[in-house]
Formats: sequence, C-alpha cells, structure tokens
Amino acid sequence: MNSLIKLLKTNARLTNAELAVMLGKTEQEVAEDIKKLECDGVIKGYSAIIDESAIDTNSVYAFIELKVTPQSQSGFDEIANEISQYEQVESVKLMSGAYDISVAVTGGNIRDVSQFVSQKLAAIDAVQSTATHFVLKSYKDNGIIINGDETDERGMISP
Repeated sequence: MNSLIKLLKTNARLTNAELAVMLGKTEQEVAEDIKKLECDGVIKGYSAIIDESAIDTNSVYAFIELKVTPQSQSGFDEIANEISQYEQVESVKLMSGAYDISVAVTGGNIRDVSQFVSQKLAAIDAVQSTATHFVLKSYKDNGIIINGDETDERGMISP
C-alpha cells in the first residue's frame, strides 16, 4: 500500500492500468486497494497542484500563525473547525512551538487577506494573537516543483 500511496501522491491521474504495471498487480487489485484506502479515510481526496501566479498575478497566499486559548471541553478542535469553515482557508494545522495553529489562506490581494485576519480570525474570542506571513514565491508544493526552469534532458554533445 505504501508504494501505491507514494505513486498517487506523485501523480493522482495515473490510471489503474498504469498503477498495476508499476506495482506488479492487476487493475482489479489496484482498484480494490484504492477503494480500501478511501473507505479507511487514508485518501481524503484528490486535487491538482496549481501555480496560482500563472492564473492571477494579484492573488496572494499567506500563512497565519495563531496563538489561541484552548477551550475547556474541546481543546483546539473547536477553534480549528470554526476556522476551517471559511472559504479562503486552504489548510488549518495544530502546531508545536511558539504558536498553536497554522492557517494557510488565499486572497485576491493583500488587503483581502489583511481584512480576513482582522475581521474574522482576530475576532474569534479564543485568538490571543496573529502573525501573517505572505508568500512571495513558491518553488515546490506537495513534492512538485512549481516554478523551476525546464531542463533539457537530452544533454549537451560536444565534438
């Protein structure tokens, strides 16, 4: 299963036939393995890795660090679930270290993200402080090189 997961993480568009050849299994076995991973909650979904700057040069991506007061009954879960409901939120993670929750967001511009932080996140009672870090350029995302120069794999021939 680990080999299957690794292949799907690299390219989730591989067909069951292609995966079967790579793994030395039948298409049926691969289909059953994928179905089991989905049913067990290991595979949560499939998505494309997009170079957002190629679509909209004004859009911004930011990481926001939150220090929060854990809730008496639910700890950080209730706060994290509340934050997860906002459309502009890409990910929410509980962290160790200097802050408690990491939030990744996208916005049409810096002002959109700033307003989201000040009007939505900072307004949550449990939030003690925020620190926003804007992404200036992405080089690699989920193991995929985003903004690298294409290399000529033919090599150079010299006399």
